[in-house]
Amino acid sequence: MSSTTRWGIRLALAVLAWVLAGPAAALSPEQIRALALGDNDERIEALSEAAATGDPALGPYIEALLADEVRTVGDDQVFIVRGNEVRNALTGEPAPLPDNAEEVVNSNRIRRALQAALAALKLFSDDAAVRSQAIAQMQRETLDEEQLPVIEKVLERETDDSLRERLLALRATALVTAEDPALRLEAAVLLGRSNQPTVRALLRERLAQDGDSFTEPDAQVRAALKKSLSAVDNRLAWGERAGVLFSGISLGSILLLVALGLAITYGLMGVINMAHGEMMMIGAYATYVVQNLFRTHLPGWFDWYVLAAVPVAFLASALVGAVLERSVIRWLYGRPLETLLATWGISLILIQAVRSLFGAQNVQVDNPTWLSGGVALMPNLTLPYNRMAIIVFASLVVVGVALLIARTRLGLFVRGVTQNRPMAACMGVNTARIDTYAFALGAGIAGLAGCALSQVGNVGPDLGQSYIVDSFLVVVTGGVGQLAGTVYAAMGLGVINKLLEGWQGAVLAKIMVLLLIVAFIQKRPQGLFAMKGRSAEA
Repeated sequence: MSSTTRWGIRLALAVLAWVLAGPAAALSPEQIRALALGDNDERIEALSEAAATGDPALGPYIEALLADEVRTVGDDQVFIVRGNEVRNALTGEPAPLPDNAEEVVNSNRIRRALQAALAALKLFSDDAAVRSQAIAQMQRETLDEEQLPVIEKVLERETDDSLRERLLALRATALVTAEDPALRLEAAVLLGRSNQPTVRALLRERLAQDGDSFTEPDAQVRAALKKSLSAVDNRLAWGERAGVLFSGISLGSILLLVALGLAITYGLMGVINMAHGEMMMIGAYATYVVQNLFRTHLPGWFDWYVLAAVPVAFLASALVGAVLERSVIRWLYGRPLETLLATWGISLILIQAVRSLFGAQNVQVDNPTWLSGGVALMPNLTLPYNRMAIIVFASLVVVGVALLIARTRLGLFVRGVTQNRPMAACMGVNTARIDTYAFALGAGIAGLAGCALSQVGNVGPDLGQSYIVDSFLVVVTGGVGQLAGTVYAAMGLGVINKLLEGWQGAVLAKIMVLLLIVAFIQKRPQGLFAMKGRSAEA
């Protein structure tokens, strides 16, 4: 163990001894000077002695040292500078700062010793969050059996079960380097109950081998360490599997939102819209505009800008889609190659238009506070709130589209025009208007996808290019015109893609997914769900 670690341990023990015993003598001017002056060894020794005095000013003085707020003049004057306020550290009185004052420079070794003292002080805080933070900091430090008395005293007064479990892991971490093999054996068994990634790293370190020598010399302890490592690995593996599954569902939800609008324009209307990704990009930029409006004009309501951005993104993309259909697409029905080329050109026009308005660089869309952070289910599994929100949002959009198509007058007209356009026209349906409504609906749903994507990444002019191919693959795999097939295909491709990423990396995963889809389409050209009825015969 390094001398820095030992000094940090002694300092932590001294501070905790003062906390348990109560304040004693005051911090002397000599100690204040010694903490700021001298070489590293002298300052650490002075820090240890000062901690033993138990002066209440020790904590704030350590914080000032860590914040680089301490200045010295010569060998006898020490000042604390906070903003425009200057105080004499020896007397605590306000004082002018001399022109020749020098900043105290703290090496990494000094900073580690100071941080060890503060972490030890925080273990006895009344705030459970502060104690949790202190334990996390100590888990990152090198522990040994010299810290056992401290941990034992903390365990006696700790009432939170989760914190007690972490403290027990700390105790075992300190025991695993003890000189007595029996204590190391006890620690090896105790560490097997942990589910912390840091414990797994510690076990692997203790089992490391350099030639014929082992870090852990005792064969019986090594056997216990191997057994504990296997148990910890198995426990953490469930968190890793759940993380991959959640990532796959999250990616599937994004693909579903992107492909849902395409399932209408391509699946129901037969239009190969290469500008579909740009509809999504427009929804993302609409969200960016709404965010800036809220930040400028309604800063108190900024956390709720997303709720306003959802309908704005839908309407902006739907309006662009309606204009696109009335001006270009309506003249190209039944001519898929011309439609593909025309919409590809329109996509380039839209990208350049956005670059001219907002610039070529990505723009930042900030998460509201209620979508920031995540919930930690396991030490190695945290579910981000924004990803969970996208999953819920995608589910609501799917339900809404299903109800719209199956239960509304517009949905009836869309299905009628899709299945038999001449007959629908004979029944008095304005097919041209229905085409515009359906295309605008598909574009609007793409805008909703862009609004959702803005919460998980940067927004740029090329945003849609990253998803247009994947969205076509989802629609084709699920079955043209089949809403249920789109849902299954999106979720399946999302999970498969994440599983393959963990195995072969992102690039090879994309290639393998594409090959799988090609093989699937060769075997089943109609997709997961084949179209039934007259529309299948047409």
